[in-house]
Amino acid sequence: MTSHSTYYDELETRAPEAREGALMARLPGLIAHAIGDAPGWARLLAGVDPNQVTSRKALARLPVLRKSDLKALQEAAPPFGELTTIVPGRMGHVYMSPGPIFDAEGTGSDPWRTARALWAAGMRPGHVIQNCFGYHLTPGAWMVDLAARHIGCAVIPAGIGQTEQQLEVIRMLKPDAYVGTPSFLRIMIEKSRELGADISNLKRALVAAEALPPSLRQWFKDQGVQTVLQWYGTADLGLVAYESEALEGMILDEDLILEIVRPGTGEPVADGEVGEIVITSFNQTYPMIRFGTGDLSAVLPGPSPCGRTNVRIRGWMGRADQTTKVRGMFVQPGQVAQVLLRHPQIKRARLVITGEMANDAMALHCEWDGAPPAGLSEALIESIRDLTKLRGDVAFVPVGSLPNDGKVIEDARKYE
Repeated sequence: MTSHSTYYDELETRAPEAREGALMARLPGLIAHAIGDAPGWARLLAGVDPNQVTSRKALARLPVLRKSDLKALQEAAPPFGELTTIVPGRMGHVYMSPGPIFDAEGTGSDPWRTARALWAAGMRPGHVIQNCFGYHLTPGAWMVDLAARHIGCAVIPAGIGQTEQQLEVIRMLKPDAYVGTPSFLRIMIEKSRELGADISNLKRALVAAEALPPSLRQWFKDQGVQTVLQWYGTADLGLVAYESEALEGMILDEDLILEIVRPGTGEPVADGEVGEIVITSFNQTYPMIRFGTGDLSAVLPGPSPCGRTNVRIRGWMGRADQTTKVRGMFVQPGQVAQVLLRHPQIKRARLVITGEMANDAMALHCEWDGAPPAGLSEALIESIRDLTKLRGDVAFVPVGSLPNDGKVIEDARKYE
């Protein structure tokens, strides 16, 4: 990186084919490292020959490790489910996120790779950053702190709350940028107006952990914060994707392989279709191979107008875990996927739960062109009962009529 460059490094503008080739070339080594140095990965990937995993097709045959699995794995083999390659005493920081789930940090100067997002938001060596993520136990604030210092910025470890004190810090230290949630930035701006505090030096912000609707981004601009960009990450992976000033989707980090899969399965969906974000991360301390984040998104076509050539996603679009209780029984996306595996002629479907409290009904809405073949409806109903232990109906709907929102189970019940 150079301080005058638009891009953090040359990786961001390389040809997509070169990036894909480099990632696939590194993949066997990552899998061999995980299997060889992390007993948990050796168990999860038992029987896998790393040298055979050199393509996306081969990667898609490996199991998905979902975030929802981590708690049980960590309880069985504390503290990290034996998924790390070094012992806790050799790590940088060790965190605890809600769940509780314990998170491991490597020892590099930017172990979460968040510097790339800060750079895209215009932060440069010599800038002062007011970091308003929480520093207590969880890694969000530290992802920013370490990355900012790696770039050459000074960090004010402000954390959350104490609004008036934070405004005094801004008045005296004149930070160049805010990093934190959009809601707390709004609280601080509104408080500054109420108190007549001058925070006009804050010209840019990098926000995460909450939605940033266009109306709120415009409101920030109207208050003088000219650049407000978002980044998306998780406590297990670090940075996943980030916005550039082009404001057209979020650009994938360079050290990851992204798949979008049908919720409840490991099956990749077509580009543009909404599904669960699954990430393979080349983290040598805490490798993640097909890690299901539980978050929904979709791939955008083409490169960003800003010149960065990596894959773009639409940003966070909800949660993939749509487990729903019907007549006292849990129905999961994976069960819906199993129904469709039995009936591969059905390409798209969703289970719709309707009715009022204590009077649940469910129907599998299946896209079909024209009249369905005789017996298909009855066979689907039988599969639903067999796999969910519940009675369900089948409704055939026109091809293309189901929304592209990643939902496998839709809870349309009325609770009033």
